[in-house]
Amino acid sequence: MRSAMTRARYGVLLAPLCLAGAGPARTADPQLWVSNEVGNTITVISPRTNAVRATIAVGKRPRGLALSPDKRTVYVALGQDDAVGVIDVAKAAMTKTIAAGRDPELVVVSPDGRTLYVSNEEIAHASAIDAGSGAMRFSTPVGVEPEGIAVSPDGAKVYVTAETSNTVSVLDATTGRVLRTIHVGENPRTVAFSPDGRQAYVTAEAGGNVTILDVATDSVLGQFPIRDGKTKPVRIAFTPDGRLAYVTEGAAGSVSVVDLTARKVIDTIPVGKRPWGIALSPDARWLYTADGRSNQVSVIDTQTRKVSATIPVGDRPNDLLYIP
Repeated sequence: MRSAMTRARYGVLLAPLCLAGAGPARTADPQLWVSNEVGNTITVISPRTNAVRATIAVGKRPRGLALSPDKRTVYVALGQDDAVGVIDVAKAAMTKTIAAGRDPELVVVSPDGRTLYVSNEEIAHASAIDAGSGAMRFSTPVGVEPEGIAVSPDGAKVYVTAETSNTVSVLDATTGRVLRTIHVGENPRTVAFSPDGRQAYVTAEAGGNVTILDVATDSVLGQFPIRDGKTKPVRIAFTPDGRLAYVTEGAAGSVSVVDLTARKVIDTIPVGKRPWGIALSPDARWLYTADGRSNQVSVIDTQTRKVSATIPVGDRPNDLLYIP
């Protein structure tokens, strides 16, 4: 009964371009996935054409998105369902949900694909879940209002930001034991690893800065401002060569281009209102932002550093996931 009800509740709503088929099949064509926090849907876009290929109905308050290593499964944090949705990429359908503790905001996947890690904002925990069985492996108290979460490239540690505590908790990825608590900028939102995996970058929304952590020692290497410190940096994406980073600025409606060697903003790109999620194509040619208050995705040509197109999506787009 429960599985039948789940299938009925979470059916796939196909966009006009997909009415003849059963949603986007997994092919060589890349896909861009967008979680719509208020619309309770995920929009699937073709980066080749900028056309919406499908709209997938999911649970309540979808935010963080994560991709399995084999690229067959997308996981979505469903904050008001206290669950993670499991979506078959080829079928563009949510097949089940996994209990994830109270109010999961973001989700990441271990390098081997066996474990999901979520930040449980309301209860100030970070949890680890077996991706296959759904069993809770641990749920560890961290700082107040955890949001950003990332697993180190070697799979050994999990990093969790806490908005109110202004900290990053470093956890043992197997046991959940807190290894270290690091003070960073005010209201940290995101933690993301450099392409070489040696550094972790933490954006501080209220602090208006980015803190750089050494992954080997979990020590602070430095901190630099994003423009005047008032633009509220949120998410970050790196070019594959590690030379540049792109940072969404929710208050300013823009993206800052950062020279990582100089630790300095070198350009600013206006986008829609309240840009939050960000994604970069693997060749670094196209950059995408989820413009939460504009209900659109901005497509940025990184060569000209200008918006080349906007794509209407669902209500309050939040996170972006590029599937190559």
